Amino acid sequence: MPQPTVSQFLPDDLADAVLIGRAWRNGPTPGPSVIAVRDGKVFDITASAPTTADLFDHADRLDIARKAGEPMGTVEDLMRASIEGAGGAAVATLLAPCDVQAIKACGVTFAVSLLERVIEEHAGGDASKALEIRATINQLIGADLSRIEPGSDAAMRLKAELERRGAWSQYMEVGIGPDAEVFSKSQPMSSVGFGADVGLYPTSKWNNPEPEIVLAVNSRGETVGATLGNDVNLRDIEGRSALLLGKAKDNNGSCAIGPFVRLFDAKFTLDTIRTASVSLRIEGPDDGFELDGVSHMSEISRDPADLVTQTFGPHHQYPDGFMLFLGTMFSPIKDRDTPGGGFTHHLGDTVTIATPSLGALVNTVRLSTEITPWTFGVRELYRNLASRGLLGGTR
Repeated sequence: MPQPTVSQFLPDDLADAVLIGRAWRNGPTPGPSVIAVRDGKVFDITASAPTTADLFDHADRLDIARKAGEPMGTVEDLMRASIEGAGGAAVATLLAPCDVQAIKACGVTFAVSLLERVIEEHAGGDASKALEIRATINQLIGADLSRIEPGSDAAMRLKAELERRGAWSQYMEVGIGPDAEVFSKSQPMSSVGFGADVGLYPTSKWNNPEPEIVLAVNSRGETVGATLGNDVNLRDIEGRSALLLGKAKDNNGSCAIGPFVRLFDAKFTLDTIRTASVSLRIEGPDDGFELDGVSHMSEISRDPADLVTQTFGPHHQYPDGFMLFLGTMFSPIKDRDTPGGGFTHHLGDTVTIATPSLGALVNTVRLSTEITPWTFGVRELYRNLASRGLLGGTR
């Protein structure tokens, strides 16, 4: 793989971007630190904000990110160490840019992904049946679902017609009904970051990456920034039963977030996200396979602000904030192993998810049973911060 450079993996307007992340610092007292990127250099700001959750809650988070911190070297060196797997030999490597926040995800927010979920359900997890079912579903529906506003009168009329034809699905319900699908993707502290391995559950034979934008929301329900995510998806397991969603979605290394959270400011806002395009590239290690695709956020069925409101409000609070995956329209269907068999991962695949305003998230696909076990949780985080004298930061 080419040597990583700032231009490949960081925002194209880096000089204007306020970037927040986390890095594991090695040395006499190793542990995770909250970092900021300024002028191509990395600064440890943990003394001002011991967790990213603390920083996102802080009224002066932009000033802290722009002024505070201990110099740690260049962002290029940090990203190179992270993607090359330098481990303990490196001064520091990137972690996911979130810590104690809940990790939530929205499903079926694009018409294309809605159809793929219906196909999964009708195929019962059997990838060989997908091609025929996809053609049948497209012919049967005969409507451009991207033009349907979820919960609207038109959506309810379409629902009634699909029910009459016997084509209604639980995925249609959350795709065009009034209530969004919002589920717990992973646990606080369990996400992996830039350069890390992502994990597939060993029994899965039909799976794919899901390239998404992820919002950072603080404890007051304020959306403070955005980053990129891979909501690793096991199509066969979820396709067998929607009640297997937890098994399909939450495994060791099944959630990747990064490389950095870009904080909202005058130049980068939720409107930037609404018009973003998210690219996906998959490169196979053993078969020369390459796949490229793109999701346009302008085609999302539910506005990002509405998805935040459906997640946080009088009905549900998040005292440590949350990260919210917004969903994807891109489910890879390009044939890989057999004609008509569609796409599934091979171990060793490199997955790159990118958008110009946020940079790129790069991960390698392994089995969830063979990557580094997740052992550093919330209790260990606070024990580590306390041992380093870093729990005096403001909120």
